[in-house]
Formats: sequence, C-alpha cells, structure tokens
Amino acid sequence: MSSEGKVGRIFVISAPSGTGKTTIIKKIKEIKPAIRFSISATTRAPRGIEVPDKDYYFISREEFQEKIAKDEFVEWEEVFGNLYGTLKSELITTISRGEDIFLEVDVKGALKIKGQFPEAILIFLMPPSFEELITRLRGRSTESPEQLERRISRAEMEISQKDKFDYTVVNNDLSQCVNEVLELIEKPKTIGGNQ
Repeated sequence: MSSEGKVGRIFVISAPSGTGKTTIIKKIKEIKPAIRFSISATTRAPRGIEVPDKDYYFISREEFQEKIAKDEFVEWEEVFGNLYGTLKSELITTISRGEDIFLEVDVKGALKIKGQFPEAILIFLMPPSFEELITRLRGRSTESPEQLERRISRAEMEISQKDKFDYTVVNNDLSQCVNEVLELIEKPKTIGGNQ
C-alpha cells in the first residue's frame, strides 16, 4: 500500500482487430508517458522491433502452462495458436503502490479482470462501422482468407460484448478518440457505469 493508503486504478482497453487500438495506445503513451502499461506474457515469438520485457514477456509454452497451474494469471487466453496472459502480481504490485495501470487485452480477458477486480474500468473501442472494420482488415493484406474470416467472426463476438464495458469510445477520428480515452483516464475516482 502506498504511504497515503491510496490504491491505484486499473484501466482496461479492448477492441476488435482493425479498430486502431495499437495506434491509439501509442498516442496515449506519447501524450502521457507516465501512464504505466501492463506487460502481457505470451508464447509467440517477438515481431519486428518488439523488445522482451518491455513489449511482452516472451516465455515458452511450458513456462506459461506452469503459471496457469499456479494461478498466476488474472486472465489468459489462446488466440490464433498463441497463449497470452496478464500476471496478477504486476497488477497487485502496481495498484498497491498507488499507481494506475493500463491494460490492453481482448474482450474475454477484460471481463475476466472485471470479475476479479470489480473496480477495474473497462473501455471498449468501436470501429466507425462493421463494414469499415472489414475494409481495414482486408486492407492489411497480411492474412490468408481463412485467417481473415476468423478475425471477422471474432470481431462480431467482441462487439456483441461491448455493453458489458463501462465506456464505449468510437474511433471515427483518431485525435478525438485519443482525447476521449484520456478524459476517461483523468476522471476522478468516482467514475463507473455505462456511458
């Protein structure tokens, strides 16, 4: 616990693939470098310029499964053949120091976190429309037709869960979306409820 007894807050942001979540989070980090982002553990290999222990904790499938057995994750899931999870220790240590922590996880993970930390504030990023989301996913040209179909059906499932989040922000305009998310982060501690 921090010296003033203040407990930090947990902010969770989720969005379907193609919503612009990564770009929005990058902008938030640029504007508010003091915001602490949780680092997820994953069994997938680093991509591009990803830095171990900064972007992700890259661990083996065996090590990940040991952590599952020891109940060390607040949430974990297998996504497209790779395991991803959030370590409980990272959340508890950060908020007990009185610091806020920001998590970027999928919808199922966000709802699991809310189940264990009811005070967590869940923010769902929406694309301007489902048609626009499909156009963005197709425009990437990085996946096979089967992978693309899996992402589209997953996006439908995720959007169907948005009413379980505390706030929904539509990414119609990047700057406006970033500002709306920052406003939610900076609201007094009494926030909660659907908006």
